[in-house]
Amino acid sequence: MQIRDVEVIAPHFKRRLSGVTSTVIQLVPEQARSGLSIVTLGPGLPDGMPSMAWWQLPALWRRPARQRWRVWHARRNVEMIAGILLRDVLRMPLKLLFTSAAQRHHKPFTKWLIRRMDAVVATSARSGSYLDVPHTVNMHGIDLERFHPPRDASDAFAASGLPGERAVGCFGRVREQKGTDLFVDAMIALLPDHPGWTAVITGRVTPEHRAFADRLQARIDAAGLNDRIRFLGEVDDIRPWYRRVSLYVAPSRNEGFGLTPLEAMASRTAVVASDAGAYAEMIVQGK
Repeated sequence: MQIRDVEVIAPHFKRRLSGVTSTVIQLVPEQARSGLSIVTLGPGLPDGMPSMAWWQLPALWRRPARQRWRVWHARRNVEMIAGILLRDVLRMPLKLLFTSAAQRHHKPFTKWLIRRMDAVVATSARSGSYLDVPHTVNMHGIDLERFHPPRDASDAFAASGLPGERAVGCFGRVREQKGTDLFVDAMIALLPDHPGWTAVITGRVTPEHRAFADRLQARIDAAGLNDRIRFLGEVDDIRPWYRRVSLYVAPSRNEGFGLTPLEAMASRTAVVASDAGAYAEMIVQGK
């Protein structure tokens, strides 16, 4: 895409994988397919994303071909700071948009940055309740072509090769924030009374959380359940696992939003979730 045609820039100024990274990876290509002239800027994103290079930044002084200005869509403080510098110091024709998923009171500096945005989006009503500026609530969604109910034998739990007749799953990075320990403790308590069930945990274990994961494995071993509570690590494609489990558990202690219950429900899998992120807004109690 030529810079003169770009109308929206989604900066991504963090190399490490995060929930924001996942949002950008899933959302920007969908926006591009819908006809929005959008590119990303920054590291940590896969090849194939619509993107611009750092050396192209000076071209932003020129207005886009079909609009009076471009939208700079920030999701972090550092990206808001960059947008303010580009708009107010370098006088580039930009409008600044900030999406807030945080469910906590912002620090004074963050509030100062947010007040300088041209528009603000909250990803849930709960997130919006922590904002002191006018905003629009626009919840995340997922692609129903990618996340769908079981279609063939490969979607059955038997295709996994794991023991048991049914499975309960917990997917995401293995760490205390995600409540992986709550899931493990619940499975240690429940599985002895439910011999046909296996618990499946997928997700990355980063070096700083390796000791946490090792402690969980030690608890599982001590309970004699290491064949029925399984850590699978990162899997190449998480989508079949949503279809293979009969129950998905989202035990997070805190979340910005949390897409996994939506992905599970779109896969026709029942969900039990904590009251974190937007879980209470996306799940109909008892249905």
